[in-house]
Amino acid sequence: MKNLVILGGGYGGMKVLNELLPNHLPEDVTITLIDRVPYHCLKTEYYALAAGTISDKEIRVAFPEHSQLNIKYGDVIGIDQKDKKVLLNGEDPIEYDDLIVGLGCEDKYHGVPGADEYTYSIQSIEKSRRTYSALNNLAPGSVVGIVGAGLSGVELASELSESREDIQIKLFDRGKYILSSFPERLSKYVENWFVRHNVEIINNSNITKVEEKTLFNHDQAIKCDVIVWTAGIQANKIVREMEGEKDRLGRLEVTPHHHLPNDEHIFIVGDCASSPHAPSAQLAEGQAEQIVEVLKKRWNGEPLPETFPPIKLKGVLGSLGKKQGFGMMAERAITGRVARLLKSGILWMYKWHNG
Repeated sequence: MKNLVILGGGYGGMKVLNELLPNHLPEDVTITLIDRVPYHCLKTEYYALAAGTISDKEIRVAFPEHSQLNIKYGDVIGIDQKDKKVLLNGEDPIEYDDLIVGLGCEDKYHGVPGADEYTYSIQSIEKSRRTYSALNNLAPGSVVGIVGAGLSGVELASELSESREDIQIKLFDRGKYILSSFPERLSKYVENWFVRHNVEIINNSNITKVEEKTLFNHDQAIKCDVIVWTAGIQANKIVREMEGEKDRLGRLEVTPHHHLPNDEHIFIVGDCASSPHAPSAQLAEGQAEQIVEVLKKRWNGEPLPETFPPIKLKGVLGSLGKKQGFGMMAERAITGRVARLLKSGILWMYKWHNG
């Protein structure tokens, strides 16, 4: 029996399972999925979990069940490429014939002293739970600092402003305006929403140091009862330590078939794979579909396509609380109620299809 091992049950790993199960997996192939938690997590909604507007259960989806699927719970501590084994903390190694690495990303602190020690995160479900506890146990009038005004920071700030109207929220961003990857007029729309909801935006910020309940903007101390870091990501530590060419985010360079240039049996997906596109669930799923096509052709002894067509991304949507939203669809900016309904509908369809 051949063993296909998938590291991480995120959007890429889940897409591989759904493409191969229940009827597209050869009888002589088994799948071993390795994850730290016993369910697929909807990472795009961690901001709402942290803000306290949804329950933990709402962002969990059960993994599929199949006689050829084995699910192993544990922490991956390394990959032995020579002997084709995945190393686990306190567990026996798992041997693989083909390996798909989809371990996701971690916060990138840009060398800011104290940032990793004194800030909260929404990069994993465990960290989002801790952030929820910290935010929702705050006394009235408390100050929350959110560092980074990209999509994650904006969604967290807006959701928290509706969840806890009694606290002060300060949103720090390095740029002249928030959401720098979006058109400026869309960013202005979001800024105006924050003005109406009493969220303070601090543009052109430069966080130089973080201490307990204090961050330093241009070396000026600002007291905050809780500080949440949403100012950048990098590939998982396991991926950053693997041999191979990497981009500035520590993501591995891959071939057009999504495997390592020096090892055709190790595929990289999602936030771990270098790409001209920003990390997203859509991108991970598109990569996963192409990886499955490569595997199927290999298993059937068929030639591989020289290249794949570019992965088409439909757009990006963000929420501003429960009633408003913003985003880009087919290079067209959309705002307001329609954008929020679209995002809610896409989430509902994803959960229905996978649940």
